[in-house]
Amino acid sequence: MRKSLKWVVTMCAAVAMLPLVMRAQATADPFPANTQHPALFLVGDSIVRTGMGDGSVGPWGWGAELIPMFDATKMHVYNVALGGRSSRGYREEGAWQKVMDRLQKGDWVILQFGHNDAKNSENYPDRLTIAGNADATQEIESPVTHKPETIHSYGWYMRQYVADAKAKGANVIICSPPPRNLWADGKIVRGLDGYAGWAKEAAQQSGAYFIDLNTISADKYDALGQDGSKPLFNDFQHSRKAGAKLNAESVATGIRQLNVPLAKDLLPQTAAK
Repeated sequence: MRKSLKWVVTMCAAVAMLPLVMRAQATADPFPANTQHPALFLVGDSIVRTGMGDGSVGPWGWGAELIPMFDATKMHVYNVALGGRSSRGYREEGAWQKVMDRLQKGDWVILQFGHNDAKNSENYPDRLTIAGNADATQEIESPVTHKPETIHSYGWYMRQYVADAKAKGANVIICSPPPRNLWADGKIVRGLDGYAGWAKEAAQQSGAYFIDLNTISADKYDALGQDGSKPLFNDFQHSRKAGAKLNAESVATGIRQLNVPLAKDLLPQTAAK
């Protein structure tokens, strides 16, 4: 009886600690201490990486599914996306500087933002960007530092990423954000409120490569239909493992279509899909 009671107490304590463990995992630092090169850095929001990046906490990001599609003897892939961030927030909290500290000539960066740029949240009050691709600015009081701050457009921030990476001799691919779980007349809604188009414009203006992830994945969702796509989504915009794999395969398709050297680092069985 005493042994059973001790087991129950231990299990209750473990369950009580679970939320704390999950929060700790969800905020784990994804940046490698020792980076191997050539390297590919996946930069973005929770659509790319959620929690620990392997689906152990919350939904899955497509970065976790893209990594095994590469030959690890040719390309070292690091999923350094962070959930909740926008094109502005990722830079302002210093995450992009961590990428820059590790980036070397000949490396690659894949960028995908847009799902969080339209508004702030309680946990991330510094992510709002101006809609569009223009050079417009807005003066605000930072909700974090309470000091004057100039914010820019989504496209402006995306172009800054490209300029920074190219200055170090790295190659950049911008992906348009994949569609949300939103349907109209039997078709998944495309464009993500304009961010897909602005991503393309930013890529063209900055000289980055571009993958229309929004369209490639949307075509696959349409082929499955709304009912057939339900198991792929965790909620309104996050994926389950199967949905993350679909988006990752779309990224791989886009890389092959670009016919860039990075495509040669994909595993043959992946490239054949």
